[in-house]
Amino acid sequence: MALTPLVYWAQRHEEIYLRVELTDAQNIDIHVHENILQFRALGHGAKGQNEYNFNLELLLPVKPEVSHKSTQRQVNIIVRKNQRGWWERLTVQERKPLFLAPDFDRWLEESDAEMEFQQREEKRSRIRASRHREEGFISLKTGFLVVYNLVQFLGFSWIFVNMTVRLIIFGQDSLYDTFHTISDVMFFCQILAAVEVLNAAFGLVRTGVIPTVIQVVGRNFILFIIFGSLEEMHHQPVVFFVFYLWSTIEIFRYPFYMLGCLNTEWKTLTWLRYTVWIPLYPLGVLAEAFAVIQSIPIFDKTKLFSIPVPKAIGTSVSFSYLLYVYLVLMFLGLFINFRHLYKQRKRRFRTKKRKAN
Repeated sequence: MALTPLVYWAQRHEEIYLRVELTDAQNIDIHVHENILQFRALGHGAKGQNEYNFNLELLLPVKPEVSHKSTQRQVNIIVRKNQRGWWERLTVQERKPLFLAPDFDRWLEESDAEMEFQQREEKRSRIRASRHREEGFISLKTGFLVVYNLVQFLGFSWIFVNMTVRLIIFGQDSLYDTFHTISDVMFFCQILAAVEVLNAAFGLVRTGVIPTVIQVVGRNFILFIIFGSLEEMHHQPVVFFVFYLWSTIEIFRYPFYMLGCLNTEWKTLTWLRYTVWIPLYPLGVLAEAFAVIQSIPIFDKTKLFSIPVPKAIGTSVSFSYLLYVYLVLMFLGLFINFRHLYKQRKRRFRTKKRKAN
């Protein structure tokens, strides 16, 4: 004789919930055809460990897709109605089967169920609206970062190509007029680089604020104070080496960031971005330090940016003293940024190796 488990039911406007009282149910088999639901499973019910089954002729047709979840205590079944609506009872027969009872834990009256449905829809609408706003912000942020990195890439590419072509054509003579031919574009790119500090500070990019500030402020100090304010430095070959090293690093860095904004990666570019700086960054700092050392006698002679002091002490303090301090800070910044960049490189390639494994 077939054994029937206890079944509890509740409904919403779109779904029927069934709770079958079977402990540790196995071999669960549920079929739905139009309005006939068939259940069979092996489990521990009212008659002990046995096979239990039941058939229900539902009031109206339902969708054939049925979802169920078995726990240690019961089997939970969800059946979706073909048409949204409220059923006056579960089965075609007005007299319900003896094994069927209301699930009062989930039972709601029609008005309460409708209110629950409206609240759920309002919550979904709020979530969708929030996602749309977030996606709009992400799209705006992505567009801004792509444009910024593209502009910087084009600027530094122009500098790099221009300097390379001039070196090939004019040879050593090109070292002495670098400032006059390149400085306008370099001024533009380095002023624009201040945006990177804001990007890091406001969380538009995931990078440290301090390393970004060190690089941007350090370069602008060399460009505007050491090179820009001293006409005697305009014809020095060191300008060529500083500009060339800066641009060589950036023609790999900015396209890497630009592709990253688009969730795209070119492995060769990734390797270059995280490797080229190893020799070039220290060389760039050495070139900058050499430029500072060259400028010290000029500042002493011209008294430019000298700091006035009380007459009892003297007339002024030469700006060169600040430059000596800056030289120390420059190499301290080199240590901080080098360690930061090395950690980035190590983290990047360690992650890649893990993914490969």
